[in-house]
Amino acid sequence: MLGAIIGDVIGSRFEWDNVKSKQFDLFNPRCRFTDDSVLTIAVADAILNSKSYQDAILEYGKRYPGVGYGGRFKEWLRMDDPQPYNSWGNGSAMRVSPVGWAFNTEAEVMNAARLSAIVTHNHPEGVKGAQAVAMCIFLARNGKSKQEIKEYVELVFEYNLNERLDDIRFVYKFDVSCQGSVPESIIAFLESTDFEDAIRNAISIGGDSDTIACIAGAIAEAFYKDIPENIILETKKRLPSNFINILDKFARVRT
Repeated sequence: MLGAIIGDVIGSRFEWDNVKSKQFDLFNPRCRFTDDSVLTIAVADAILNSKSYQDAILEYGKRYPGVGYGGRFKEWLRMDDPQPYNSWGNGSAMRVSPVGWAFNTEAEVMNAARLSAIVTHNHPEGVKGAQAVAMCIFLARNGKSKQEIKEYVELVFEYNLNERLDDIRFVYKFDVSCQGSVPESIIAFLESTDFEDAIRNAISIGGDSDTIACIAGAIAEAFYKDIPENIILETKKRLPSNFINILDKFARVRT
């Protein structure tokens, strides 16, 4: 889960200013948490404190306005009786990482990912994107190889993971759909050599940089099980204390 938030913070300054390169400073004063981090924390809080996903997402969404929510999500926050709006956007995938850590069977992860998605993203592609990311994390934390993760995702979710980053980078444009960003995020992880390299890969293709790095970072944390301490410290400097409390409590529970 921390890996997701790190990806979001590092990628935040590139969302509307793509770099298309792996050569950049990881942090600068413009780096901040965005909606990806807020809603990831909301999902973690829901799991830790037995809240409904909808209640937690509403609570955090209203508590932290102005962090980059999409227009339809902002309308959802204002509804008297919020209902899912059939979204296929990557908002379901960016917030799902706690699910991949918290549950211990494939069936549990798939179901929880679906439940976390459908409060807003009840389109089949929105659900699929969340489930694919959660399962990548689940498989990675349980010792599966990159090849095993790739084959599972291709078989179960029918995503094409055979493209190369060098080819994607040349043509990729901003795409907030699950089907147009989740496979690319997974490929950024698959081609990485360590956690930091996964983040650099994700940002280097451009597009919705904070979300792509959020997803790639979430999977990379589970797979590599090691994040450089300086990256953790620089990220936590930019987070509210209650985010850090949730992160720490979640880490204790899952270990």
